[in-house]
Amino acid sequence: MSTIGKLEKFRQNSTFKCLLQPKMEEVFRKDWSLKGKWHQEVFNNSNPITLELGCGKGEYTVSLAKLYPQRNFIGIDIKGARLWTGARQAEELGLENVRFIRTSIDFIEWIFGADEIDEIWITFADPQLRSPRKRLTGTMFLERYRRFLKASGKIHLKTDSRLLHEYTYELVRQNSLEILCRSTDIYKEENPAFPPELKTVQTFYEQYFLKMGLAITYLCFRLKTTAPFKEPEWDSALWLEKESQGRTPGRIR
Repeated sequence: MSTIGKLEKFRQNSTFKCLLQPKMEEVFRKDWSLKGKWHQEVFNNSNPITLELGCGKGEYTVSLAKLYPQRNFIGIDIKGARLWTGARQAEELGLENVRFIRTSIDFIEWIFGADEIDEIWITFADPQLRSPRKRLTGTMFLERYRRFLKASGKIHLKTDSRLLHEYTYELVRQNSLEILCRSTDIYKEENPAFPPELKTVQTFYEQYFLKMGLAITYLCFRLKTTAPFKEPEWDSALWLEKESQGRTPGRIR
């Protein structure tokens, strides 16, 4: 564990080439200067771009960048002290296909342009137990992703939260979105549709949840629709009540 304090991490963050830290006024209801220019001005290539939302310490972003040097990877998180870990590792490894952005995901529609992103990973996001509107797989965020994700692009949800998994599955199913793969326990199932990195790349939180004996779920889908997204007819409060009484498999978180 690093003994470097937050202030020193923040100082070092400002020196990392791979870490971008836009000011709020640059991305709040205003197109950022890099919007639509990630290929030509940041990565200097036309390779596909994969985006990780809420990337934390950046383990997934860095690991994927090492596995797929022919792709570009961007991790987004608001916590600078967490991003320091991934940014430092990317700098030390000399990974030119990695960038991190310190900002709120709420501003994402002003950061990326149409068809600029090929793939999205959402790994162990806060399930927002009683605030569906804030879930990264909720209708508000799906509408935002659709503005910059290619029609053929995939969204990967990897989580220990059965509530977030079930909510997202119902939303995807009831909006007639294309489901590419689903698992309620990736380590007890084998599926040829699993991406190679699904089990081999583990975040800090995933390792923690596995030690607790929790199942890790996975859902992969596409947003190939132009219709407005609708919240699923699914009572999360009732689901939580059943879960707490042990009548629904999985964990509440």
